Amino acid sequence: MRAPGAAAVGGQGGRRPLVPAPGWRDRSPAVPVLSDPRANVATMTSVRAAGGGRGSGRAASGGFRCSGCGVESVRWAGRCSRCQEWGTLEAQAPAPRRGAGIGGPRAGAAAVVTAPAQPVVAVDVTAARRRPTGVDELDRVLGGGLVPGAVILLAGEPGVGKSTLLLEVAARSAATGSRALVVTGEESAAQVRLRAGRTNALHEDLWIAAETDLGAVLHHVEEVQPALLVVDSVQTISAAGVEGAAGGVTQVREVTAALIRTAKALGLAVILVGHVTKDGLVAGPRLLEHLVDVVLHFEGERHSTLRLVRAGKNRYGPADEVGCFEMDDGGIHGIADPSGLFLSRSGGGAEVAVPGTCVTVTMEGRRPLVAEVQALVAESSAQVPRRAVSGLDQARVAMILAVVERRAGLRYGRSDVYTATVGGVRLAEPAADLATALAVVSAFRDRPLPADLVALGEVGLAGEVRAVGGVPRRLAAAARLGFRRALVPAGAGAEVPGMTVTEVPDLIGAIARMYDT
Repeated sequence: MRAPGAAAVGGQGGRRPLVPAPGWRDRSPAVPVLSDPRANVATMTSVRAAGGGRGSGRAASGGFRCSGCGVESVRWAGRCSRCQEWGTLEAQAPAPRRGAGIGGPRAGAAAVVTAPAQPVVAVDVTAARRRPTGVDELDRVLGGGLVPGAVILLAGEPGVGKSTLLLEVAARSAATGSRALVVTGEESAAQVRLRAGRTNALHEDLWIAAETDLGAVLHHVEEVQPALLVVDSVQTISAAGVEGAAGGVTQVREVTAALIRTAKALGLAVILVGHVTKDGLVAGPRLLEHLVDVVLHFEGERHSTLRLVRAGKNRYGPADEVGCFEMDDGGIHGIADPSGLFLSRSGGGAEVAVPGTCVTVTMEGRRPLVAEVQALVAESSAQVPRRAVSGLDQARVAMILAVVERRAGLRYGRSDVYTATVGGVRLAEPAADLATALAVVSAFRDRPLPADLVALGEVGLAGEVRAVGGVPRRLAAAARLGFRRALVPAGAGAEVPGMTVTEVPDLIGAIARMYDT
């Protein structure tokens, strides 16, 4: 057995002991290279049997972690396998010895029980009752208000209004007798004071601190003793003694863990502002979303005043609710009834209908939203026609276009097809499939649909129109806006006063009935 790159030298009996050539490095430092090859084999076998060798490389080095997305890897690589970023894999500290980690014995330390175990029915929930924020739309998303000890992550694009919304929440909380502390790491205290004056968010129990050090933040919490803590943003806070710059994976993880411990120990609600990546995901490690209790996404277009808050995770309430807001120079305000915001016309048939438009009703949590889908089919001069989508799922629109072309016989393979929603709303629910298909058919034929028509239903690959939930509530919301005709899946069984409801089994039937309902 010759070591890689070893050179043979003279010996007795025709055997030549193996001596490593200069510059050769053994890949297993724990295995000494001996002059007798048989001794090498025996030693290597004993090391592997003890758990060493190639399989223990990660335990010895701690592995590598991507500073961009937090994924772990056994070996170093120039490019992360998850986020595809270059040069982001960093070496981690070696793993602790077996028995020295969580749950293992610690020298000179005894286990500390913070509270005795008790039956679930005996747990006192008086101190965990919800406290309304004073912002009704946010309370709707949270499930009724803030729970003491809860940690909430609010993520959104720059300039969407995260700081303005949370300053309003802090001011409303202070007005109800619950002291609020806003810690900003992105602005000065004077800048926050100017915004508070502009948005009428001034109160004596609203405290402001401009800090970027975790120790200073915890000191302010101890001094002020707030019921609500807002940290804007978690990516700007750093902890002393933790490696990495502020906003890195390690810093974000440790800062968040410390704030969670503080929130649980003191019973105060904590709202963390988080950044998002260019793909709309929360910046930092995925562990951040697992640590917090609630994850909220703040959405909105720069050219629109409409803002939406969606719950992606909620341990204390529904995880599919949405809150509607309007942002102007005076701050951000909740919209109790968003019906009609996502329409280019108000319904009722008074306006002149335009080819390529169809109205549907989507469910955002328990709230029905009437929204309009628009389509445009135009001749293309390019070799590959364009398919542009805005506000809809691109893969689902591609499927609908294929079904319409195959089942309905429309040939627009050499045409550009554009589909979009009105008002910047995003329709991810399959209930909008039928409206999207009818909008494309209307645009292709250049013939408008009735202005008082709504369409609901999921379209399958066979062209069938599948049932969706909550049809009566959806149609009732459309009827309040003046819509008088509806196409729904077969078997929906919905009857709404003042509305003609037509059940269609498939896409062909819907196209045949969309003008004579």
